[in-house]
Amino acid sequence: TFQTNVLAELRKWKLSLVEHHKLQMRQEKEKHAAHVRQLSNEMENLKELLHTYEISIGQKDEVITNLTQALEKQKERVELMRKFTLWRIQHVQTKQEEYANRIADRHFRTALLKKVWAAWHSLSEEKWKEKVAKACQLRAEDVCIQLTNDYEVRIAELTATLEQAKAEVLRLHSEREQYEDTLRKAFMRGVCALNLEAMTMFQGK
Repeated sequence: TFQTNVLAELRKWKLSLVEHHKLQMRQEKEKHAAHVRQLSNEMENLKELLHTYEISIGQKDEVITNLTQALEKQKERVELMRKFTLWRIQHVQTKQEEYANRIADRHFRTALLKKVWAAWHSLSEEKWKEKVAKACQLRAEDVCIQLTNDYEVRIAELTATLEQAKAEVLRLHSEREQYEDTLRKAFMRGVCALNLEAMTMFQGK
């Protein structure tokens, strides 16, 4: 009958709607599952990237720490070299002062000896005293000549020693400048290499 046909059509239409609804629900679930999987993959990738960044930062911190320690050690070496150089200079100056004082004392004694001899000679009136005075004068001149020769030799030796010390000081200054320049270049190469490594890593990612 017509009513039966209508009811059958309604049931078919209802079943069709239910099936359509189930199909939509299944599609939505599949889309949701795919979206969840995509988000999960992205999260894993971000975790790996974060781990890579953490490793890179740790390596950079280690390099910076090593460079800092190297700089501190170099500063200590430069400070020790500076103190040693100052000590050498002061030691040489002390030797020069001591030698100059000895030379002054000897010249003073020699001048005093000449004055004493001149005074004694002026008081000598007799011939035998004049002969003794002449003999003393000759002896004093010989002594003075010998002392002068000895002083000149000693002065030449000390002058050579002083020149060697000055050359050593100049060499130490040159070595210190070369070492500081080498350290600066090494530090700059390390910084450039570190920046290049970081740039390469970021570009690769």
